[in-house]
Amino acid sequence: MYSPDKSHSAGGISVSELILHHHDPSPFAEKIRLVLGLKRLPWHSVQIPMVMPRPELAQLTGGYRKVPVLQVGADIYCDTRLIARELERRYPVPSLFPGCSAGISLALTSWSDRTFFDPGAGLSMGLNMAQIPSEVIEDRKGFFNFMDFDRLEADIPHMFTQFRASLDLVEQMLADGRPYVLGQGPSFADIDAYFAVWMARGNIASADTLLAPLTNMQGWEERMRGIGHGERTEMQAQAALAVARECTPLPGAGVDPHDALGFEARQRVTVTPDDYGRVPVEGELTTLTVQEVAIRRQPPELGEVIVHFPRLGYRVERVVRRAASAT
Repeated sequence: MYSPDKSHSAGGISVSELILHHHDPSPFAEKIRLVLGLKRLPWHSVQIPMVMPRPELAQLTGGYRKVPVLQVGADIYCDTRLIARELERRYPVPSLFPGCSAGISLALTSWSDRTFFDPGAGLSMGLNMAQIPSEVIEDRKGFFNFMDFDRLEADIPHMFTQFRASLDLVEQMLADGRPYVLGQGPSFADIDAYFAVWMARGNIASADTLLAPLTNMQGWEERMRGIGHGERTEMQAQAALAVARECTPLPGAGVDPHDALGFEARQRVTVTPDDYGRVPVEGELTTLTVQEVAIRRQPPELGEVIVHFPRLGYRVERVVRRAASAT
């Protein structure tokens, strides 16, 4: 079990307590809610708006667009891959990665987060256009660059073919009767495979018909639902900001001298997702390793926070200031 260096509290919240910024319909947030359930952890839930702007969250992240975000004191963790690794580091039992399965489980995210998720998200939008509020549609047009909203409804048959192909892969993963993807116990590989199924159940009217032939998945799906979400307590956004304001972030892990980018600690950089939601976050480099990049930000409302990202799927670039031209 992880033991924090500090034992003080901020606004009645221990600095080591987990705060998840999310909204309930988010399938990526469901990934982390299941991680918290698998580890049977207590956590605080801060509900964020479905659409931009998200002013309180932006103070913590510097504008990072994706959901969810995990806050522990003044350390802010972005992207489900990194959040899962950080929760495993702090709370290793029960493990998300039994039998040294971190590599295969996290490698599966390249499939689950794009090949599986993208058509599922497209179906969730395309099949429900008439019911989705217009402000959500407009927000997602600027966010989901993999969706062609002009032909989204026309693409529904194609997206069904793509989604069914990934569902069939999950069915094959369980074909020998094993209860979970990697064997006898649940792991992050199961969460990778399940979250798009969860999304389909909530957003695709024909999900029952679509999933009915997949007999290997039926018991597994029920077992995944049974994991639950741990011990959830609601929290207001301002209370979470107060925690960050009163805490000191963890020290950086330093910069790998062999990293191909050739950066140094304390350089000004931006970190940007390379798929969608491409909003750069700027700060001072504190960590650059094979698997993680972290930057220090000093928003005037909070003091100092460290924002953490995975390396996979993120572009790190030097900030170049242009000199003001003489007039």
